[in-house]
Amino acid sequence: MDKKPKAFLFDLNGTMINDMEFHNHAWHSILTKDLGASISFEAVKKEMYGKNQDLLERVFGVGHFSQEQIDQISIEKEHRYQAAYKKHLSLIAGLADFLESAKKSGILMAIGSAAIPFNIDFVLDNLQVRSYFKAVVSAEDVLNSKPDPETFLKGAAILGIPADECVVFEDAPKGVEAAQNAGMKCIALTTMHHADEFSAYNNIIAFIEDYNDPVLKSLF
Repeated sequence: MDKKPKAFLFDLNGTMINDMEFHNHAWHSILTKDLGASISFEAVKKEMYGKNQDLLERVFGVGHFSQEQIDQISIEKEHRYQAAYKKHLSLIAGLADFLESAKKSGILMAIGSAAIPFNIDFVLDNLQVRSYFKAVVSAEDVLNSKPDPETFLKGAAILGIPADECVVFEDAPKGVEAAQNAGMKCIALTTMHHADEFSAYNNIIAFIEDYNDPVLKSLF
């Protein structure tokens, strides 16, 4: 970046915690065993972006389920995910120190996630990191989910920081696309996707495996 960023916007799942395999298993179980879809584990992985309702509509079509059914399926999926993941719940390596460094540097931080508050609260409260974030934008706070830029633009607006002075941390190609659509640079974590899966985007500053990567020092 030409100038030091004033804000960091974090996706949650796969970006702050390495939990996407658990989401993948929970969704695959729900879709195939409960709902009868014929879809592979790898195919489910590619659909895991945006809101839960968006995923269900991509797999089954718009109007297949009532809103009440969608809400019931969504919360059941999250209960299964949390039950399986809770004993593994931890921040990605180096993130605790990175958050503290950002705070001491005066960089504002926000969460911009397609998760529902039930899951965001599960992470922020169990890991006791809520105090670092001046804004939390969830699936319930936006009309249009990623790759639409609304999630990140809303987070930046709450922080009062222009888009070009924000850096987004993301693990999913559609999340990087949302950042690009918002006019924001991005750090991509390779927790769930390989670097070559992000080749369509020109807003990526760096790829990292975790927050111990020395490239992050250039942000302060």
